[in-house]
Amino acid sequence: MPTALYLVATPIGNLEDITLRALRVLREADLIACEDTRQTGKLLGHFGIDKPMVSYHEHNEAARTLELVAKLEGGASIALVSDAGTPLVSDPGYRLVTAAIGAGIPVVPIPGASALLGALGGAGLPTDAFRFCGFLPPKSGQRKKALEELRGEDCTLVFYEAPHRIVDALADVSAVYGDRPVAVARELTKLHEEFLRGTADEVRALLAGRPSVKGEITLVIGKGAAAIPDTPLEDAVRELEEKGIPRMDAIKQVARERGLSKREVYKTITG
Repeated sequence: MPTALYLVATPIGNLEDITLRALRVLREADLIACEDTRQTGKLLGHFGIDKPMVSYHEHNEAARTLELVAKLEGGASIALVSDAGTPLVSDPGYRLVTAAIGAGIPVVPIPGASALLGALGGAGLPTDAFRFCGFLPPKSGQRKKALEELRGEDCTLVFYEAPHRIVDALADVSAVYGDRPVAVARELTKLHEEFLRGTADEVRALLAGRPSVKGEITLVIGKGAAAIPDTPLEDAVRELEEKGIPRMDAIKQVARERGLSKREVYKTITG
């Protein structure tokens, strides 16, 4: 197997969600670097794979990176996995990847399961543009501030959230974003997989009525309506022309920004 750092996506719940390529790489790699050797050991045992493992997590990332890069430079092939899903997505690995690249070692992604994409696909919210923001801050004040900073984003927002914080997080989402549509994806690919859709207040009420909320949570927030500029159409077109944009291209751009047809804009500015 060629010397490289292989970023291997593993199941986020259902063990069937692992690719044939991922299994081959795990079988052939010289070493598997993982967040928790016990968790990865269960996965390897299920598929009859017996390989050396070494822990690689946020608490030993700096020191372990040096060790692993040295092994790579010595010709070893290493598979990096997280406890579930795709490595580096809210999981350790960035430091190792950049170090490997700096050392001239190939980095090979082995795509697979991802709670981010699974939740986005099943949420029923726009997917033409989205932004993944990791975990929200744990405290309400910081959480609201983070949400406020993302308020102007004209795309769907995706967060990971802890089950014991999701009810409070939804209260803050409602306070900042109002009745913008949301979806909460819980326990994706597992036996009790669930999607809850509605406004933040509606979904919050459903979860608050339960004795407890358990499982892995992905929060998806739909994009809000973009604010329509109040600049007169004629002035908006003129501003673009002054920047060197041809008149008809300027009209097209303004029409697109205002949700109007080119004919409407042209008719308005020509009187």
